[in-house]
Amino acid sequence: MNSAANPYGLTMHEQRDDLYAELHSRPFHVIKSPARISYLAVMLDVTRKQADFEHFCELYGYFGQTPPSHDSVCLEVDFGDWRIRRETHLEFVSYTILNQGVPFLDDPFANTGVSRLPKEWLQSLGGTVVSAFHVAIEDARHQPEPELAQVRSYFEGMRLVGSLPQNGDAQVWTTFKIHSDGFGRMAVYNRGMSSSQLGRMVQRLIEVESYRLLAQLGLPLARHYNQHLAQMDQQLVGLTQQLSGSKDELDEQAVLTKIIDMAAWVESARAATTFRFNATAAYHDLILKRLSDLKEDEVSGHLTISEFITRRLTPAVRTCKTAGENLENLSRRIDRVSDMMRTRVDMSIQSQNQHLLASMDRRSKIQLAMQHTVEGLSVAAISYYSIGLIKYLIEAAYEKGAPIDKSLAVGLAVPLVIGGVWWATRRIHKRFLKLAKEQMDIGEGEH
Repeated sequence: MNSAANPYGLTMHEQRDDLYAELHSRPFHVIKSPARISYLAVMLDVTRKQADFEHFCELYGYFGQTPPSHDSVCLEVDFGDWRIRRETHLEFVSYTILNQGVPFLDDPFANTGVSRLPKEWLQSLGGTVVSAFHVAIEDARHQPEPELAQVRSYFEGMRLVGSLPQNGDAQVWTTFKIHSDGFGRMAVYNRGMSSSQLGRMVQRLIEVESYRLLAQLGLPLARHYNQHLAQMDQQLVGLTQQLSGSKDELDEQAVLTKIIDMAAWVESARAATTFRFNATAAYHDLILKRLSDLKEDEVSGHLTISEFITRRLTPAVRTCKTAGENLENLSRRIDRVSDMMRTRVDMSIQSQNQHLLASMDRRSKIQLAMQHTVEGLSVAAISYYSIGLIKYLIEAAYEKGAPIDKSLAVGLAVPLVIGGVWWATRRIHKRFLKLAKEQMDIGEGEH
């Protein structure tokens, strides 16, 4: 709503209407008893949700109604005595089919919510169904509830879980098992609840049943990786002992390769499990909240829904949590071993550098001694050739009549030439040493 659309001329946030609508995007059902409900939770990735929406729109064509133009978090279509609601979640899409045009039948599960859906539409539903069950709602305010033996027959003789939610205003029976039609079953007897209260309670039951299945999706992953975690732990212990206790030469390249392989496996496992384990924890929190909202009383001789879920689901959730924590701990331990290995390699490199520097220092001394020897030989050689040239000059001057003694002149030239050559060589040597020192001082200043 912009400033032109409100009487106060205020500029509203562009998402303000969406924020208000979000709180009402998944309203509770209003259910009159008796009724039949079928619930489907279909796992879909993001790329297939648009196709699922288009498939849902086909239902409108079956019953002569106009489909919506775009997808939404919650879409509901009313076909008179029955309606269907489609809700999109993070990783699944749910369908709740409510059938209130229920004829009386001895078996409350003979007529279900999906009985009203076209078979060809149901068979072409995309994705994989992770949760599918029927809820039979009977009105116990004006007629007696069936005997326990009869209720058990509705559930094909399976062991029952029962409770009195909402402080006894309803009676709920279920088995948390799959029956012969491939669906789970839940029977609700309304003892004194309004249509709104009944809708809220049934919604909580539906969420408990669907979320507990979604929460258990992480259990196979946890079991799979727990088998390998023990092996990886022993392998890491062996590497640690090898690093700490080895006095002999260690194949550092082989150890590093093992550490890298282990780290890659752990990161791959974390990538494969983090989302699933976090989802398991989130679903478990939602289940506990919904169970608390049910306010159950105990049925003599039977586990309540809260007791059953808590005893059976909580260990699975803890297994997933433990597997995730073990992966994190193993990752941290591998990092520490990797640090130890890097430290060992650095120390080895430093030791090699020290040996290399010592070797270079010895070679430098040898080169310096050789250099002094070469300098001496160079002085002798240069002096020898220089005196030879001077001798030619003296002889040329003597032949031209210069009053000099050739032998004496050559003899006097020898020490002078040798001294001059030695002095010039030392000057050059000192000049190069000075330049080298200046370069070293410049390098140290830059560091």
